[in-house]
Amino acid sequence: MSETSTSPEADTREPQPGDRATGLGSWPGTDVREAARTVVGEVPGLPYVPELPARGVGADMVGRTAALLVDIAVEVWPSGYRVARRPGGDHRRAEELLARDVDALDEALGEAGARPPAVKCQVAGPWTLAAGIELRSGHRVLTDRGALAEFAASLGEGLRTHVAELARRTGAPVVVQIDEPTLPAVLAGSLKTPSGYGTVGAVPGAEARTLLENAVSAAKDAGASAVAVHCCHPTPPLALIQAARPDAVAIDLTALGGADAPKDVLDALGEIWEAGTELWLGIVPSTDPSAPPELRPLAQPALDLADRLGFDRARLADRAVVTPSCGLAGASPGWARRATSTSVELARAFVDPPEGWG
Repeated sequence: MSETSTSPEADTREPQPGDRATGLGSWPGTDVREAARTVVGEVPGLPYVPELPARGVGADMVGRTAALLVDIAVEVWPSGYRVARRPGGDHRRAEELLARDVDALDEALGEAGARPPAVKCQVAGPWTLAAGIELRSGHRVLTDRGALAEFAASLGEGLRTHVAELARRTGAPVVVQIDEPTLPAVLAGSLKTPSGYGTVGAVPGAEARTLLENAVSAAKDAGASAVAVHCCHPTPPLALIQAARPDAVAIDLTALGGADAPKDVLDALGEIWEAGTELWLGIVPSTDPSAPPELRPLAQPALDLADRLGFDRARLADRAVVTPSCGLAGASPGWARRATSTSVELARAFVDPPEGWG
């Protein structure tokens, strides 16, 4: 891989009001170097390794996380990813794409000439990974408790190498974002069996929490400076996620209904903040809106949430991070850039509210 890492002697930039903003990982198009330059330029406080799933096999969330696995390989079948006997072309492609993504971030940081306060990488969580990969029998990995434990251990070991490489090359602490979009379906027992006629049995909440908590601990043991668990599902299991003890919980606030969310959701959000855990608030559209939105309407769900939960709005400045509502893979390149810069503008506004915001 490229050796253009930011020099340890490079100046770490001073903290800025807009630093509490980032993206959730995915990006439109296939030009990873352009994506990395945009990410570094637009969110210098927490730039991230970009994900470009439009490149195909190995570039999506599950494929790129499978590339981190140690002593486990995958291949592509008509039904999706499946455990392979040995690494083949599909697995090597996933590894190469991830290596290029790290190169691209490294090069973009080198071009920018400054070391950021932190950098971020994203991985599929253990339940999403185990739901998205089949055993050679055709059943999902999550149906085999032994295989599930093996995958979790392998991912933890792979993260150790990945986090160390990112820290070495960027000279910055590494934040690990664990993506669990499939966790609600795992808990609900709504995932299809290979025949398509049945569903996989629901996983008990205590079991789901334990494996997720182990993943959070593994990321920290791998050297992560902080761990965020992200679930942009309209009904994320917030209490379970908080029980896994991440440093941050990332949600799509607009999908939850903002301050009009159900009482149990609001109670869970309040407990997360009360515990000192950060909330990463997805409040910027992740796909092109019909018209460019203004800042105040975008900010309103977050402002209302703080009010409804009984917290001073200043908490948005020091215990929240602004993000798009979800990944940006479905956006146009222009809106992806605009959504990212808008997230930073909102983070600045929470620190120094414009006149009339109240």
